[in-house]
Amino acid sequence: QVQLVESGGGSVQAGGSLVLSCTASGGIGDVNCMGWFRQAPGKEREGVAVISTGEQFARYAASVKDRFTISRGNVKNTVNLHMDRLTPEDTAMYYCAAEELPWFKCDIESMTRADYWGQGTQVSVSS
Repeated sequence: QVQLVESGGGSVQAGGSLVLSCTASGGIGDVNCMGWFRQAPGKEREGVAVISTGEQFARYAASVKDRFTISRGNVKNTVNLHMDRLTPEDTAMYYCAAEELPWFKCDIESMTRADYWGQGTQVSVSS
């Protein structure tokens, strides 16, 4: 069973930066698509960014493109999300997701149906 553990959330002022990390463990041999989703209070969960861990092909939501960067971490089976120029609208619980998908199907829409999810890490941005 794949387990995902997120870290790196916290509180920051608008314009600041944070880095989230997600480490996968357990039966991870077939997991090759990982990503981040977020859910703000009273809103639906939305995709943020996903990456095919082999080809490192990344895709982003329009709301975070050019501000956020998803990357494969130096630690094996880790994916990071670098978040720059944060705004209060980025405040949410951020969740890591993982799935077995070919790189050309590793996208936000497909990952909404991912089998594996972390517990979430809170990001709060104040104005």
